[in-house]
Amino acid sequence: MGLRVYNTLTRQKEAFETITPNKVNMYLCGPTVYKPSHIGHMVGPVIFDAVKRYLTYLGYQVTWVVNITDVDDKLIVRAKELGTTVKELAEKMTQDYVANLGKLNVTGIDQMPRATEYIGNMIGIIGGLIEKGYAYPSAGDVYFDIAKDTDYGKLCHRDPEQLEAGARIEISERKRNPGDFALWKSAKPGEPQWDSPWGPGRPGWHIECSAMSMQLLGKTLDIHGGGLDLQFPHHENELAQSESFSDQPFSRYWMHNGLLKMGSAKMAGSVGNVVNVVDLLRKHSAETVRFLLLSTHYRSPIEYSDDRLTEIRRALDGFYRFFERFERITKSSFHALKAPAIRKAFESEDPSAELILEVTRLWEQFLEHMDDDFNTGGAIGILYELLSNLNRFADKKQLEGGAASASDLRVFERGSLVLKELSQMIGVFQTAPEKKDGGDNELLAGLMQLLIDLRAQARKDKNFAMGDQIRNRLKELSVTLEDRQGGTLWRVE
Repeated sequence: MGLRVYNTLTRQKEAFETITPNKVNMYLCGPTVYKPSHIGHMVGPVIFDAVKRYLTYLGYQVTWVVNITDVDDKLIVRAKELGTTVKELAEKMTQDYVANLGKLNVTGIDQMPRATEYIGNMIGIIGGLIEKGYAYPSAGDVYFDIAKDTDYGKLCHRDPEQLEAGARIEISERKRNPGDFALWKSAKPGEPQWDSPWGPGRPGWHIECSAMSMQLLGKTLDIHGGGLDLQFPHHENELAQSESFSDQPFSRYWMHNGLLKMGSAKMAGSVGNVVNVVDLLRKHSAETVRFLLLSTHYRSPIEYSDDRLTEIRRALDGFYRFFERFERITKSSFHALKAPAIRKAFESEDPSAELILEVTRLWEQFLEHMDDDFNTGGAIGILYELLSNLNRFADKKQLEGGAASASDLRVFERGSLVLKELSQMIGVFQTAPEKKDGGDNELLAGLMQLLIDLRAQARKDKNFAMGDQIRNRLKELSVTLEDRQGGTLWRVE
């Protein structure tokens, strides 16, 4: 059936067709960099990183832009509170944001423009909107006249009066209509400012994204993304001013991701329940966090809690144990496998093998989930199924006993390669997980081997109570024992 994408503008899933064949231009609204990044700031980038990975797998050449808002009321207020400049604060917080994206394996962003680098483009668009009658200067400010845009409100599917009633509207005697929004704000003492035909000032928030996206990606985008909370007023206003200026559709597909929730409230600075990424990664691995953000369909809310993260970490341990098992069986690293980067027909030297038939089915189901509006939640469920099948096969064929047939090993490796192929589309399992502190400590390793030997002797002497006590006491210390052919392994959970 091919890729289908839910379009907020039409409220339905549509077959994915790009402006230019085999190319995708994608824009995601980035943060206003006035405070350290919290985990809510990572939701959109992680989701759209997976979107780009899958589009690339389908053969598209994707250009992905994420902007940085480095001039805004929040930045100005925060810089004054800290006794620094807007520029210095924005640069410091941008570095924090970029560093955290790297930790969460968001590698697909091609350009990250700063708003202050595109002031000239913004002034040009504002001037064009004034000439066409869609905007008007007023005492040093410039406003977009929503009454002149006959389809204003089409992204939210509400008329302007409904939108005004449901949102906080900035009151100003300089406006013609309460819902008119600022394209240019006149300068105030001590604030960043630039010269313009309407006097010194700075741009409004919405015009920034229009200018950067159209300059870097063209007047019509393939995909415009962002959080559901940006649909109004930001994206509605962005769409209105862009299409009024260019007389062309601004974006073919509008994709809005669900928000991170703690209990019944969304995570937001205004609510006061944010968890900074740096603090979160002291407790949980970056891969655990990425898995959380992709474990539901991107349009659904994401339930955040320590318990949920702990649950995911334990589930991921099953994959990590499999990677160790793969290395014991094949004498090579799972992470070194070279999986296909572009989609092609499934091939195997043993197409009729029972495991290969099951792996083929799961491979197809994974792609069906991703073709259905990038359903990463369903796709991740397939990874768990694939893991179970590979482990069952290894058990059934006793691959760790050293007497496995060449054909069984070949089938196992082919199935494992599919796990690598699919997981790289989600952006996980690309490198071996970091070992916990002390895991390689010589003294600790020696003490653990002593306990394992004592337990083995107790079981040999049929003192099963002692053997169980050793295992249970270690479990209380978050140490798990695994009895396998050839010996007992241990790990810190």
